[in-house]
Amino acid sequence: MSDAADKKGAGKKGGGKKKMIILLGAVALLGGGGAAAGFFVAGSMHKETGPHEDPNKPQLVLKGENPEEIANQGLAKAKEAGAAALPEGKGVDLPRPQNPAAYQPTYFQIPAPFTSNLAESDAFAQISIAVSTYYDNRVIQAVQSHELAIRSAILMMMAQQNEIDLSTPQGKEALQQKLLEIINGTLKAKTGYGGVDNVYFTNFVIQ
Repeated sequence: MSDAADKKGAGKKGGGKKKMIILLGAVALLGGGGAAAGFFVAGSMHKETGPHEDPNKPQLVLKGENPEEIANQGLAKAKEAGAAALPEGKGVDLPRPQNPAAYQPTYFQIPAPFTSNLAESDAFAQISIAVSTYYDNRVIQAVQSHELAIRSAILMMMAQQNEIDLSTPQGKEALQQKLLEIINGTLKAKTGYGGVDNVYFTNFVIQ
């Protein structure tokens, strides 16, 4: 009888252990489900309240699209949202598209040439430049609106250039890069965004 009692007691203990394991598993499942639900809710809230793209930001223009129309749509969205431009000095770069062939470039000739004396020389340089962008017309409009600030910064930079350097292809390429940085830097400071993709010389004279 003692053997039977022992077996019965062992059976009860085993059954108790099984019940405990099942209960623990259920708690774990409920906890996991609660955590998953929490993550889902948190994710939904983040999705709803996440940062939205600034409607003031110029948009890339695909081939066949109208840069002026895209700009007008962007301005309308910005006005509807009541979005203010970024404060001066807080601008950001607009990257060049990874596949430029898919986008429509817009060119703009800055009307008047730039004439400046050169450093350590009696010579002077006169250049005419044009700019290009793959973004909508807000970039070109910004270049036109802030031409005086751009012109002032370019003339100050040109006065520091050396005649010998500008006489070489490498010197002209370096000047081209400096012009691009100055124009985009001025646009970022004044409007919040750059967007000029390249600068082209349409006239280059050193005398």
